[in-house]
Amino acid sequence: MLSPLQGIRVLGLEQYMSAPYCTMLLADAGAEVIKIERPGSGDPRRSIPPFARGEGGAQKAGGFMAYNRNKKSLALNLRSPEGRDVFRELAAQSDVVVENLRPGASAKLGFDYEDIKELNPRLVYAAISGFGRMPGFSGPYSDRPAFDIVAEAMSGMMNLVGFEDKPPAWTIYGLADVYSGMCTAYGIMLALFMREKTGAGQFVDSAMLDNMLALNERMVALYSVTGHSPQRGRLRHLFPRGAFRCSDGYLALNVPDDTVWKRLCTAMGRDDLIADARSASGTARAEHANELQPIIEIWLQDKTRAQAGDLLNASGVPAGPVYSAEDVFADAHVAARKMLQPVQDPEVGEYRFARSPVLLSAVHQHEAAPAPALGEHTREILGDVLGYPMERIAALEQQQVVQSVAA
Repeated sequence: MLSPLQGIRVLGLEQYMSAPYCTMLLADAGAEVIKIERPGSGDPRRSIPPFARGEGGAQKAGGFMAYNRNKKSLALNLRSPEGRDVFRELAAQSDVVVENLRPGASAKLGFDYEDIKELNPRLVYAAISGFGRMPGFSGPYSDRPAFDIVAEAMSGMMNLVGFEDKPPAWTIYGLADVYSGMCTAYGIMLALFMREKTGAGQFVDSAMLDNMLALNERMVALYSVTGHSPQRGRLRHLFPRGAFRCSDGYLALNVPDDTVWKRLCTAMGRDDLIADARSASGTARAEHANELQPIIEIWLQDKTRAQAGDLLNASGVPAGPVYSAEDVFADAHVAARKMLQPVQDPEVGEYRFARSPVLLSAVHQHEAAPAPALGEHTREILGDVLGYPMERIAALEQQQVVQSVAA
């Protein structure tokens, strides 16, 4: 069965999370993704725990396994002139380059977009950075490096996570990286679609700060319309929203309007709260949250998360249990959706990782190939893609321009 990106070749000048997650999405959709790695050490995520361990002492980093499935590894020394020549030859025969190197690094190596488009005008070149690199859109932070937590902080998102009397908190590890990877994959698809019309590639600029600010659109809209900055841990116009204790854990509950509030009151047997001045509107409920929260939790205290969730959903009040990782892996709906895709690794065995989230009706979900060993596909790429004879490949290995698993 045809895959959406079958026949598309992607070069990943990538490390850590954002670009690897982007190219993983492309690889899951059928693209040939060639991951460019430094000989000897490879992607730094290869050495970051936790590790999956196999027989005979083999080990692989779990995060690397998760975001590098379905890819090929080319161990290439880009600090050598010969290595840079190999990269340019590959770029001339590829459709997409994705990179998340430190700002300025690709220019120093001699293959930023302006350099590479001369070799391949059809190339789509996507750069992920903390603060953006598009000419004409540079700002005072454009040359700064960034990790995910920096983008969370500066987008205003971190200021909204946690409680009023506690410091700001981060959301989940790597959120800005993963979301930026998704946004970049979307930008690449737009550029490829546009190439079908124009025949030309283009530069795709993906800034982690921009991506997180767009994700934090509610803060932007509220401040733009009201002039008020949302507060951490408290909503001015909405209650209840949050995690409420049941007998076996917590239930997530959101009441966005008065219609859903009426349904919740009826489900709890508290129709008296529908017209009560303290709870008749979202603003009133927010002002009296300290009085209303105990009422909801007393109603929930003798119910399990499943019992309360079933009752509320049947009443038209969307609710769901607050899951741990163990709960997610045991959930029947997650299993029915095949969200946790098994990946069989020849060294450390089978593990399950989250599949690409969007399903297409005309695309069959293929088995996932495991994350590659460092340099596993070096000889294949140099021979099959670039047509190098084995003697030349062996010479490059001896000169430490490339590294192969078999070398």
